[in-house]
Amino acid sequence: MLKTAQKEFWFIVGSQHLYGKEALAEVKAHAQTMTDALNESGILSYPIVLQDLAVNADTITKMMKEVNYRDEVAGVITWMHTFSPAKMWIRGTKLLQKPLLHLATQFNESIPWETIDMDFMNLNQSAHGDREYGFINARLNKQNKIVVGYWERPEVQQQIAQWMDVAAAYNESFNIKVARFGDNMRNVGVTEGDKIEAQIQFGWTVDYFGIGDLVQYVNAVTEEEINDLFTEYADAYEFVYGDYSAEDWESSVKVQASYEIAIKRFLDEGGYSAFTTNFEDLYGMKQLPGLAVQRLMAQGYGFAGEGDWKTAALDRLLKVMSHNQSTGFMEDYTYELAPGRESVLQSHMLEVDPTLAVNKPKLIVSPLGIGNREDPARLVFDGKQGEGVVVSMADFGTHYKLLINEVSAFEPEVPAPHLPVARVLWNIKPNFQDGVKAWIENGGGHHTVLSLNLTTDQIVSYAKLVDLEYVIIK
Repeated sequence: MLKTAQKEFWFIVGSQHLYGKEALAEVKAHAQTMTDALNESGILSYPIVLQDLAVNADTITKMMKEVNYRDEVAGVITWMHTFSPAKMWIRGTKLLQKPLLHLATQFNESIPWETIDMDFMNLNQSAHGDREYGFINARLNKQNKIVVGYWERPEVQQQIAQWMDVAAAYNESFNIKVARFGDNMRNVGVTEGDKIEAQIQFGWTVDYFGIGDLVQYVNAVTEEEINDLFTEYADAYEFVYGDYSAEDWESSVKVQASYEIAIKRFLDEGGYSAFTTNFEDLYGMKQLPGLAVQRLMAQGYGFAGEGDWKTAALDRLLKVMSHNQSTGFMEDYTYELAPGRESVLQSHMLEVDPTLAVNKPKLIVSPLGIGNREDPARLVFDGKQGEGVVVSMADFGTHYKLLINEVSAFEPEVPAPHLPVARVLWNIKPNFQDGVKAWIENGGGHHTVLSLNLTTDQIVSYAKLVDLEYVIIK
């Protein structure tokens, strides 16, 4: 996957001086045991690093300032081991500019009824501390995540890991740069948007480049580089020549190889992690990038067609959140309306993300009915099955809005021998009629990002962090 900077999370444990040095030493020992066990669990997405005990306002404020300053720190996990007076958290929490998770747990799983005394009660009063601490976060409207349950349980650790992925994506959002090769498709409404507002709200930088800027990079690719990449294709995909001669087929595929090398070089030199193309803007290019785009998406770059920079940035964001697992750009294409089988065929002209492939992709060459260019190469495959979420972002003029719909993807049972593109099929929740109607009523676009790795809760957590209106279609 396209690499991001290594991240860590700070673990800050709340207490106070009232209980004495001996009690605080035990609090710190418990916190260290938890830190070590969580890091060794194999479940957390990123390491946690234990910090000084939060026992006064100055300590808390200093730590939160440091969190903001350190790029490698993606967020903060807090735990109230004892009662921790909330007024001392106000300044530091107000200053904190990164995601916050409140872990509502306690060191011991069960109450030791035979030995419990007031010393134990004073030391192990997370239930008391949680309410005090939770109040001040609610009062400050921090939009923090709350995970409740015994910290050693895998399901609790899994919730922490999922939030970590959201927090890492939130931090990466401010580093997302989208390169637009050409402008938006003419006469299309949903691909437009306010780029300044997107940079203010989400951190996304969106830059335009004339197609000639990319053509210069294409022309600089060497034959040796192309042949080396073509050899890599032979190892990864099933070559299907169809009605083409071997010479013509390989020539078409090698055009895409030159595009892959050129686009990647262009993006990497400029620090771009997402991009768009447009079949109406191809001056100087032999083909619309197809295979090249699919290969780059598989490496973690965000993408959307027809100049849709919002979806390209959203694609990159969710790829970071999902570790680029079964997540990619998608488009609603065709309905299946037979009774009992109502579903949606998802595809695109060429650019369907291989991270969604259930089988070894076939590499084919086929005509493209639009764009007035040579026949482009592309990967053809069937999509995976699994529970997932499909997300679309639209600019409503006054604000951005995110639509979220849960879906059940399934593997196609019937072959489609004449379909020259990859296909993904899914059932819409709660059902086809209500789901489609609600999507349309709320202005959901035809360009989306599908993930079979993420959950609605994770998408909502991100939306809250960036004050983004969202609609969940259930």
